[in-house]
Amino acid sequence: MDPIRLLSADDHPMLIEGIKAQLRNAENIQVVGQALNGIEVISFVEKEPVDIILMDITMPLMDGIETTAYIVKHFPAIRVIMFSMHTEHVFISKSLKAGASGYVLKNTNMEELLCTISKVASGEVYFSNEVALVMMAQYMISASQQRGSSKSFIQDLTKRELEILNLIAQGMTSSEIAQRLFISVDTVDTHRKNLNRKIGVKNTAGLVKFALQQGLGKEE
Repeated sequence: MDPIRLLSADDHPMLIEGIKAQLRNAENIQVVGQALNGIEVISFVEKEPVDIILMDITMPLMDGIETTAYIVKHFPAIRVIMFSMHTEHVFISKSLKAGASGYVLKNTNMEELLCTISKVASGEVYFSNEVALVMMAQYMISASQQRGSSKSFIQDLTKRELEILNLIAQGMTSSEIAQRLFISVDTVDTHRKNLNRKIGVKNTAGLVKFALQQGLGKEE
């Protein structure tokens, strides 16, 4: 089995030397080169075969995120692992959008780094535990904001609109709702259009889904 050919990219030569020293005894990993910025990364991979790039984010001339996007586009066989001290969600998110297959912190232990390199080389996506927690926390915040947004939609609805939304969620047609509330079908349809606009959906299915998410649709 051929060793994993790894390129280490970081603007701190001492860190690169430390990584090379720690990986020297790894049986299935060969550090084939080093680069101090994104321009050097691209220059290297144009001349030498590389399987994995261990990519720092903050580098001069061309940063790690921009370089990752270029590599993923022009050298799709090469997989990139972000190797950074940044734990902020914005850096993690931008790295993923650029096409990185892994994200580990520089304070990680050698066992986890070796595991990351191995998994990413085999086609998997891998994030260190701390990075995964940051991603999960951001997901929960986004979900909470979405729920809050839904509640604000509910608060914007009139009493009659809520009443009609509840009946729609029960499966009633406009005609049935009109008979129940002693109003015209045209009036019901007008309320439907207003509900679609306020909630941000296009059809009855969207209204029903939203209503059920809010606990509506129960017969009184």
